[in-house]
Amino acid sequence: MTFKMGHQRSTSIKICGITDINQAKAITEIGVEAIGVIGVEGSPRFVTEQKRRELFAQIHCSCPNVDRVWVIADLNDAEIDRGIQEKEGPTVVQLHGKESQSRCKELRNKYPNIQWWKAIRIQKPEDLEKTNLYQESVDALLLDAWSSKGLGGSGKRLPLEWIRQAKLNLPWWLAGGISAEWIEEVFKHVDPFGLDASSRLEIEPGVKDLKLVRELVEEVRRINNLK
Repeated sequence: MTFKMGHQRSTSIKICGITDINQAKAITEIGVEAIGVIGVEGSPRFVTEQKRRELFAQIHCSCPNVDRVWVIADLNDAEIDRGIQEKEGPTVVQLHGKESQSRCKELRNKYPNIQWWKAIRIQKPEDLEKTNLYQESVDALLLDAWSSKGLGGSGKRLPLEWIRQAKLNLPWWLAGGISAEWIEEVFKHVDPFGLDASSRLEIEPGVKDLKLVRELVEEVRRINNLK
């Protein structure tokens, strides 16, 4: 994905925590830019290696322009190598663990044809200062609300005024509590490159409500048309 900064671009949408191939296909047809699959064991949305391969292969076949995002946390080189080298593997790897800027840079240099995103879990406004550490190490950031319950998918929303006051030097995605009814409020305060939605669109962990997905997409497109 080529990042274009500026207010005239359209906001991208990623639906994360997909666990079902048929849902993945249906969601891409609704019109999103990225699908996220969780590779963090212990997550209620975790997808096994074999199922991830099948799901990514389906997306590649039916919607090759949709980014396939593999969400991982602190995997070793062998595990990452195996996942990256899969046929029809990820086009984006989202690092959601404790990966340092040097670790991110190492991976990005090793696999320059893949986009590398770093998730930053924000507990207080000062945490946003960490984003500048990754300026030379990743292609984009994902800002998520900190939760004691896990690395993501909590549905908690970041205070938008924190982000508005921060100096972000990379394209960034807003995660945490993304749903249609919040979008107008989001764009009153900030202008993210993309929106990462998961738990607020679910019937249960890993199972999306397609009606809610469609409402989100329609609302984001409506706002984009007003830019």
